[in-house]
Amino acid sequence: MADTLRRLVNSSSYAVLQDKLEAWYKDYHVFSCDQNLSRCCELVELTSKIQGQLFSILNLTAQEGGHYSGVETLKSRLLPWLSSSFTIAASSVSTDTSLSLIQESVEKDRKIRELSSAHDSHLHKIEEQLCSTRLELDAVKQELTDTQIELDSTKNKSATTLLATEDEILHLKSELQGAQDQLDLYKRKLDVLDDYERQVRILRDEVSFLSAEKTILQERLVRSRSPSPLPRRSRSVSPLRGESPTRAQLTSSSRHARLVSRFSDLFTTERLEAQSLLRKYIFDMETVQRILFIAVVESFQAAKVAYRQFKSRVRKTLSSSHIGPESLEDAVVDYIVRNLDLYDVQSSINEVINAMNVNPRISFPPEVDFVLISSLIREACRIAFAMQTLEPPLDLAFSSDGELYSDLKYRRSFDSEFTAPLVAYHVWPALLEGDAVLLKGEVVTRRGALWKSRSRSCSPVRSRSGSPSRSFMASGGRSLSPGRLSTSPL
Repeated sequence: MADTLRRLVNSSSYAVLQDKLEAWYKDYHVFSCDQNLSRCCELVELTSKIQGQLFSILNLTAQEGGHYSGVETLKSRLLPWLSSSFTIAASSVSTDTSLSLIQESVEKDRKIRELSSAHDSHLHKIEEQLCSTRLELDAVKQELTDTQIELDSTKNKSATTLLATEDEILHLKSELQGAQDQLDLYKRKLDVLDDYERQVRILRDEVSFLSAEKTILQERLVRSRSPSPLPRRSRSVSPLRGESPTRAQLTSSSRHARLVSRFSDLFTTERLEAQSLLRKYIFDMETVQRILFIAVVESFQAAKVAYRQFKSRVRKTLSSSHIGPESLEDAVVDYIVRNLDLYDVQSSINEVINAMNVNPRISFPPEVDFVLISSLIREACRIAFAMQTLEPPLDLAFSSDGELYSDLKYRRSFDSEFTAPLVAYHVWPALLEGDAVLLKGEVVTRRGALWKSRSRSCSPVRSRSGSPSRSFMASGGRSLSPGRLSTSPL
């Protein structure tokens, strides 16, 4: 009996019955009539199964009590209940129906037992599958552990490789820094070498000049010691003393070639650097090229004015103390050639910037300060100032927008219309020696280019008497005075 009671308790039949009853109550209004009847039959079957187990327990309990134990309880409780149940059943159910219900109950019990055995076998299979799944899970966990260990080792190897790569990178960076330092050292040595070469050229010019002077002095000494009367007559006629060449005359050809080369480099180097700088602020390429062209032309104008003023001051200083075989003009030019570093280039730069600020083609709107291209203006002023010491001096060709294109003076830019006869605007001026073209300029030719007024052209004869100052003036500019010139060695 105890085993039967234990099985009944372990099966929790009443809990299952209560759960099914609550679930049916919740879904009663949702289910159809057939579904509700099916749920009710299921509960009746479960109740009958529980009652059958209880009757088995009742039978076993009565057997354990002996022949007389429990008789009073059965008489007072079980028999009245059975008689009332049979009375109710007899009023609604016939004998045949009762038998059929009993048979159906037996059949359902058999099916329940079969389902229970099937459930047990299925549960056993599920347990076996669960065991196999657990084994597989353990295997997967082991593989995961092995993979984690392998991953950790790979990470360690990668970290070691990364450290080695970082060391190599640091080593390469140090080598690159050393190479850059060595390159800077070579550049400094190259600059020093250029200075040495420049000094060597200057010394060679001085040696040639001194050699020429030595030759002239030796000839004069020979003529002065000669007893013949002819040299005396020639010495009394003193024009021979004025034929001795000065330093400027001796170095004219070399300075000519060097200045022409510097003007060519100005176009290929400084102009492109200034153009790249202006392109950061001005997107119109034509405006940039006009600005650079006008800057070079204005630089030549400012340098020529500065040269005339400088030459006037030198002449005034040397006129009171000049003695020698050469003329005063030759001495003035020779002094300027020897002291080109006394040229106040900053004043010329300021004049050029002021002139560009009032130029109607580039000054409005003021998109950029022309101080940005001071390096180009500075080099152009120095070249133009040195060109004035040549005989004859070098100058820029006359130019004006809308002029007729000349193949002798200019070459067309790549974006020109090569069949257009008129110049739209100038990119670079032509360099002249007298009437001969030494270096061609560059222009842009396009059809429909209009003739411009000469007053607005960027020709060398434009006036800048009333140019207001838009850009700031450099504080380091210096001016030359006759007093300062007198302190320089002549």
